[in-house]
Amino acid sequence: MRKIIVSFDGVVIKKVTLVKHRTTLGRRPYNDIVLDSMAVSGEHAVLHMSDSEVSIEDLDSTNGTCVNARPVKKHVLRHNDLLEIGKYKIRYLADAPLGGGVSPSRFTPGTLATMQESHDTQPTVAVPLGDIASAAFMRVLSGAGAGREVPLNKVVTTIGKPGVAVAAVTSRLEGYVVMAVDGGTLLNGKALGTEAVPLQNGDLIELASTRLQFVHT
Repeated sequence: MRKIIVSFDGVVIKKVTLVKHRTTLGRRPYNDIVLDSMAVSGEHAVLHMSDSEVSIEDLDSTNGTCVNARPVKKHVLRHNDLLEIGKYKIRYLADAPLGGGVSPSRFTPGTLATMQESHDTQPTVAVPLGDIASAAFMRVLSGAGAGREVPLNKVVTTIGKPGVAVAAVTSRLEGYVVMAVDGGTLLNGKALGTEAVPLQNGDLIELASTRLQFVHT
């Protein structure tokens, strides 16, 4: 499994599994991955994938392509390499295991819900974000869903019950953050505000009568 995680200003906006031998990146709408910024050339770069490797090639773009802060013309990518195209940062992940042993669960409406964050200024991609399994999840410790696990495989996952207590967990390039959306939410026993707070493996979140644990493997 080879995939890329695209972020803009520190917020993850796309997660794409590489399935084609040639994946184009650029500002024009016909690219496989559209990066909507004037700092990005119409046809900026291309990812070449073979059975043994993935490489990035700059297509004589105006502002160039960097890998791990170094300008490149063509470069074979390694796991966790960071590409920079304009203000976009693209993390390459190779042979990432799917799911981390997590089995997705269904919840009754109003108990635990998930939603995809909308980006009006960002184009959609052919590969749905929900198809990319995540190694991070919320373990429900109490309440109606006790014993279940909620995979965090979307840009934004909301947890809680509307009108009682709701919190939002957001995936960013550097990790996951949480913030209160509606009602009172506790993080490790302390009140959570509307500003995003980084999550650490094992953190406990309380929303009314529901307790959850953040797990990041």
